[in-house]
Amino acid sequence: MTNVFAYQNGSLAVEQVSLERIAAEVGTPCYVYSTERLRQNYADFIGGFQGMNAAVYYAIKANPNLAVTRALVDCGAGVDITSVGEMERALRAGVSPTKILYSGVGKRRDEIEAALNAGIRQINVESLPELHLIEQVTAELGKRAPVTLRINPNVAARTYKQNSTGELGTKFGIDLAQLDGVMEIVAKLSHIDFKGFQVHIGSHVFDFEPFREAFQKLADLTRFWRTKGFAIDRLDLGGGITIPYDSQTLAPFSDYVAIVRETVGDLGCELAFEPGRRLVGDAGILLSRVTFDKQGLSKRFLILDAGMNDLIRPAMYGARHTILPVKENHAADAPLADVVGPVCETSDLFGEDYRLPGVGQGDLVAILQAGAYGSAMSSNYNGRALIPEVMVSGGQFAIVRRRITVAEQLGWEAFPPWFEDKKPVEAHSCRAATG
Repeated sequence: MTNVFAYQNGSLAVEQVSLERIAAEVGTPCYVYSTERLRQNYADFIGGFQGMNAAVYYAIKANPNLAVTRALVDCGAGVDITSVGEMERALRAGVSPTKILYSGVGKRRDEIEAALNAGIRQINVESLPELHLIEQVTAELGKRAPVTLRINPNVAARTYKQNSTGELGTKFGIDLAQLDGVMEIVAKLSHIDFKGFQVHIGSHVFDFEPFREAFQKLADLTRFWRTKGFAIDRLDLGGGITIPYDSQTLAPFSDYVAIVRETVGDLGCELAFEPGRRLVGDAGILLSRVTFDKQGLSKRFLILDAGMNDLIRPAMYGARHTILPVKENHAADAPLADVVGPVCETSDLFGEDYRLPGVGQGDLVAILQAGAYGSAMSSNYNGRALIPEVMVSGGQFAIVRRRITVAEQLGWEAFPPWFEDKKPVEAHSCRAATG
């Protein structure tokens, strides 16, 4: 796979575009995505399942940017959504409704109705109350709803606790002990078009053995319920496969493919995969500039203009991303520094003890592996702008989401009528380089 993030003429570039150029023209902080890496990641994923009836549905929650989604849709991907808002984004990005899967534990009546009216491919049902609601809505609409049942296989994903979704005690899926009763009800509902089962054990899963355990349970369920007269045509295997962060070494993707073939490959089912991070995680970087190089009594701090509101993963999970100087520096040593942001929280920490030769006040750094759950989870905390997103293709780049300034955000709000005697101070719009 081509390295699309590499030093060229002494400066870190994305494909053929220097990050120094992007910083000069767009400002920092900003996200930068590689079109080529998105295409490579999709081809690598789907290529592993040649000869199988398999399809990829991009988990748009990982990065809902329209341009990112469009790049994957153009490659042939469908989309996995968790809300009607994400469905609207997927449709705007050009995906066919027949290539949309709808996941999530809290689908509202209006969302179910909108999804059915759009003609999406499948709803992944997570509870008995949801199943009954779908039956009611489809009856009112005079339709049938294509559904799979999401199973909670009680498998520990061996990932961050916040990302583990396949164990008992989590809110996700139907517990195996309750499945018999649910299947009896499925057989009686006249507006439910039962297609099969779905499982998703979590996100950022770096050990493939939990997948084997979950998929084997799915295979056993498929064989058992076929003997009971259910036609099971589809198995949705979810997503969750991680990428290497900060020079981690992971098992090859071929090991995951082998597990799929060994567990469910002989069932004759259509297989659906819902990768998010695996497609977009290493296709994006967060470009930032050092505001201050602060030397404390016990520690050195590189204070960036990007903060935890822009990339919350390190603060939320303790995740550690690779950080590189934008200017190439071959020095063998450099003083260690904690890389932090300007947000008024001690947890606004990208990581401790980074060695970044040649980096000091005013210099640019690139935080890698930031394409998934970066911009998607960003906020305007501390009264900060929502930062731009940039996409690169070869030697060209474009802003695919502009900076949302604080002045613009103030326009989203209003005073109640009992404050009308108070004239607000007019907001001044400014374009600070740091947002």
